[in-house]
Amino acid sequence: MTQPAAQIELAVTPRSVLGKKVKTLRRQGITPANIYGHGIPSQAVQMPTPDLAQTIRVVGRNTMLQLHVEGEKKRRPVFVRHVQRNPITDEFLHVDFYQVSLKEKIRLDVPLVIVGEAPAVSVHQGILLQSVNVVSMEGLPGDLPPHIEVDVSGLEEIDDAIHIKDLEVSPNVTLLVDPELAVAKVAAPRLVEEEVEEEVEEEAEVPEEEVEGEKVEAEEKKKEGEEE
Repeated sequence: MTQPAAQIELAVTPRSVLGKKVKTLRRQGITPANIYGHGIPSQAVQMPTPDLAQTIRVVGRNTMLQLHVEGEKKRRPVFVRHVQRNPITDEFLHVDFYQVSLKEKIRLDVPLVIVGEAPAVSVHQGILLQSVNVVSMEGLPGDLPPHIEVDVSGLEEIDDAIHIKDLEVSPNVTLLVDPELAVAKVAAPRLVEEEVEEEVEEEAEVPEEEVEGEKVEAEEKKKEGEEE
């Protein structure tokens, strides 16, 4: 069963530089940010860009982290809600942290990660198809996992599948998806090839009306040329 990630901390300091003046912070290797959440006032903060980059690489946007705001005794539980980057240099421009209450349930989109090897693929040369990459779930922030592992080692035959109801998750969270929805399935190679061929044929087909229209247009142009 996928477990919630260990707590990760990030130290930030209150920010007094606002508006367009934050450009000076970026030149100094500091990234401006804001903390906001349900029922709490928004607060401007900042942190060293290298610290932020390291944290983002570890937590992404699906893992709760603890913000240590300078001058405050308690850590703030937050999720990375929005990261703004320079489209050319990819440098961090601004980050939004969403503060949550550990006693209130939230909804989160959690990615699915395929693990293991399906015998239906290694032995029967089947094709593993993953039809769902992310699922929505609800629970207390501390119970939500950063991802859910989908073990396909039990798929032994062609057409074997894993459904939402088969996923192993904590009883403290609720999956907000149809339990009968297939997450991963092993298809026969021939069926996959036929589907690809059908798509190619459909793209190659030209509607008869278009062909007839082109013929008529060509004949009219020919007549106009003869009359001239």
